[in-house]
Amino acid sequence: MRILLIHQNFPGQYKHLGPALAKRGDEVVALTPKVKKPVNWNGVRVLPYSISRGSTKGIHPWVVDFETKVIRAEACFHAALKLRDSGFEPDVILAHFGWGESLFLKDVWPKARIGLYCELYYKSDQDSIDFDPEFSSTHPALVPLKLRIRNLNNHLHFDIAEAGLSPTKFQAGTFPPSFREHITVAHDGIDTNHVTANTDAELRIGDGQSLTGKDEVITFINRNLEPYRGYHVFMRALPELLRKRPKAQIVLLGDDELSYGARPPEGKTWKQIFADEVRSEISDADWQRVHFLGRVPYEVFLSVLQVSRVHVYLTYPFVLSWSLIEAMSAECAIVASDTAPVKEVIKNGKTGVLMDFFDTKALVRRIDSLLMDEKRRAKLGAAARAFAVKNYDLQSRCLPAQLKWVDKLAKLPIKTLPS
Repeated sequence: MRILLIHQNFPGQYKHLGPALAKRGDEVVALTPKVKKPVNWNGVRVLPYSISRGSTKGIHPWVVDFETKVIRAEACFHAALKLRDSGFEPDVILAHFGWGESLFLKDVWPKARIGLYCELYYKSDQDSIDFDPEFSSTHPALVPLKLRIRNLNNHLHFDIAEAGLSPTKFQAGTFPPSFREHITVAHDGIDTNHVTANTDAELRIGDGQSLTGKDEVITFINRNLEPYRGYHVFMRALPELLRKRPKAQIVLLGDDELSYGARPPEGKTWKQIFADEVRSEISDADWQRVHFLGRVPYEVFLSVLQVSRVHVYLTYPFVLSWSLIEAMSAECAIVASDTAPVKEVIKNGKTGVLMDFFDTKALVRRIDSLLMDEKRRAKLGAAARAFAVKNYDLQSRCLPAQLKWVDKLAKLPIKTLPS
């Protein structure tokens, strides 16, 4: 079978699926703006395309996002034409369509089946648009209108795609019923053989200081430190947490950029805003126990999980982070927000401890309680790993499900372009 992969930040969610398809004998090609010249990556022929222009100045702000997607789609379209002219005719196109690139690929290859990676559909119900009142829109009546425009890319893809794949039930459930029935739920998968507990792990945090499992380490991890992932809640819990736990070391991983949600005020970052907010409540000595490590290599990330006594994961009802499943696989004792899709993996009192997203006092109590109970931490960690291995292991569970989905996709009736 000939398979084309589309991802703005390749390999992204195709990190494991792409090589697995190539390994079994499929011809796999990827189009992405991430590379500057053709490369072979784990059996996948990765080809570049370039985006030659930016958004139009002065355009209506509601359509800036959609115009960006159309610009990317046009660039990918021209690269696809060249690929077609070279003789490549894919049977299946797998696309993370969130950036719009795959919008015109059915025009190039009308006989190809398209399978979408369905990360999230932007809903306009109250829980979705006003979950965190602190960051509510100043014009709430306009939010559903903006989201309808933002979902144009989704609906245009629904017209051309034969099926979708989503990593969690919650994320699949955000999509309209008319397309939800075509979505298969299968997580990207975690290499649970690699992500394990390690009592000998050591984490170097600078100035010659290291942390191990013998230290009281509390961890908080996200790609970027921002409200969507509960950074503000965690930081507001720190003053009391540091007072209660005088030996605790706080380790935070995450950049100071923006992945989701509202932008911080001009010239500032959410990371600094909430650090500044609580700094006056924390003594200089206690602040020395708070370690911002930024973005780190994967093996360092694993060391953070392996030295953690309590790991905290907070999120709006949104996309589930790989890091939560990895923390489970590493046998972390986890305190997490009682939000979707977290509740699909953290069963309160069994695989972790849940709390109200906004309740900083409850967060401190739950962390404190776990730190005082080694046996409970061990029990929760073991159960978390067992759950991760059973339901999210890459080789035995997730990758076979994804490969099966691709094979099923290849046999579906072909959709024709809307007239």
